[in-house]
Amino acid sequence: METLDNTEWDVLIVGTGLQQSLLALALSRSGKKILHIDENDYYGGAEAAFSLREAEEWAQRVNDGTSSGAFSNVSIAKPETTESDPSAPALSVSRAYSLALSPQLIYARSSLIQYLVSSRVYRQLEFLAVGSWWVYSAGADSEASATSGDASRHGRLSKVPNGREDVFQDHDLDFKAKRSLMKFLRFIGEYEEQTELWEEHRRQPFPAFLSEQFKVPATLQAPLLALTLSPSSSGQTTTEYALPRIARHLRSIGVFGAGFGAVIPKWGGLSEITQVSCRACAVGGGVYVLGKGLSTASDSVFESTETGVKLSLKDGEAVTAKWVVGGNTTTTEKDTCCRSLTIVSSRLTALFPPIAEEAPAPACAVVIFPSGSLLLEEQVEDLPSVQVFVHSSDTGECPSGQSLLYACTSLSGEVGFKLLQQAVDALLSSVDVTPPPHILWSMRYQQQSSSGPESLPIAAGYRILQFPPPSMDLAFDDAVLDKVRELWQKIVSDDGGEFLVFQDREAYADADE
Repeated sequence: METLDNTEWDVLIVGTGLQQSLLALALSRSGKKILHIDENDYYGGAEAAFSLREAEEWAQRVNDGTSSGAFSNVSIAKPETTESDPSAPALSVSRAYSLALSPQLIYARSSLIQYLVSSRVYRQLEFLAVGSWWVYSAGADSEASATSGDASRHGRLSKVPNGREDVFQDHDLDFKAKRSLMKFLRFIGEYEEQTELWEEHRRQPFPAFLSEQFKVPATLQAPLLALTLSPSSSGQTTTEYALPRIARHLRSIGVFGAGFGAVIPKWGGLSEITQVSCRACAVGGGVYVLGKGLSTASDSVFESTETGVKLSLKDGEAVTAKWVVGGNTTTTEKDTCCRSLTIVSSRLTALFPPIAEEAPAPACAVVIFPSGSLLLEEQVEDLPSVQVFVHSSDTGECPSGQSLLYACTSLSGEVGFKLLQQAVDALLSSVDVTPPPHILWSMRYQQQSSSGPESLPIAAGYRILQFPPPSMDLAFDDAVLDKVRELWQKIVSDDGGEFLVFQDREAYADADE
């Protein structure tokens, strides 16, 4: 198609982020004429994945202000290498990496997995197991050495028990601690039916609830808090926030195999799901145009009673659509985090022990740095936790022999970046591997929960639909699918059939025969 000018469409979708891409998938069998555009020259929006060169180009555009969006303050660091040591670890070629901007875990009981199967796109995806969860604890002399920048050198990583069997086999726990923990695990399995135990404590800090109601000792509270993936400090993580997330974790274990309850997509996280969804819509007749955005001029939109909504594109073209779907820029100061992405020269095999007998090899480990386990020179009240996802080369995101560390904290600004760096240093110094791991490349950036270029320059209204800003949760939130279903239902009305439930396309049916 040489030009879009004066073309008419049933649906115009702005942005190829996860929400818009899942809507495109849902509409892929509707028979509607769909135009899907993105101001960026890549798919995925905030969930995109880049090669090294693409990441560096993206960082330049963000910092220059030529790429609007949810990200800011990007910086890249490359440790100096010496030509005198040819055996020193080094980066591979740019395309050997697929670096995700916003990685998330997907729990086995998530509706997303069910819909990827019922929509038949699961064949184009591969999922890998999330293995062990670890909690960092600082050593006794960490506080004394904090001002020297060496606080990370004296901590240790402890494996989080992965259910009742792990609790019984943990020789570091005394009988009293095991009994209190088992009592809580029995409760969490059916906590919805036992509201009398927690309803009046829903706004209470979760550690206080554990102490008062179940006598769980302080040493076991950090592992339970780790399972919530809470971005807040322990004192700000409430009981009503923690209970459903711990239940989600425990109830997902064993669904896909013994010993694990969450997975990650191979080759670049949620970016793979966005691209598979967009391809499905393209197969159904959807038209995709990257590098094409909407004009932000206030007079660029007007309502046409005959053909729908007419919008101007940044290059001066105009299109008309019966339905327009995009994002919005509603944000709050709370919805901001600092992230870092670090390539290291080691498999970090100690973090990936076998999950269980006959279980798949894990490709992701989760390391949690609880509130207070890291120390900063800056006086920060109620320091939040840091979460680190460690991805092995089995993910296809880095070459064999290397690993990726995706770190995140809700603390923003330069202090947040310092906290992330300390967490990465502490993790690498706490893992017993030979040779010691080295940082080969790192990138840090701030993210705000904003749709950025996916935002519509107009308010939501009749036939103009808006998604909320992308979720900042570190585990996929099924509420995303609820919103996709809501917008899909408005567009298809009663003619859409069942949401994301499709029959095999003819090509797959022939192959099966």
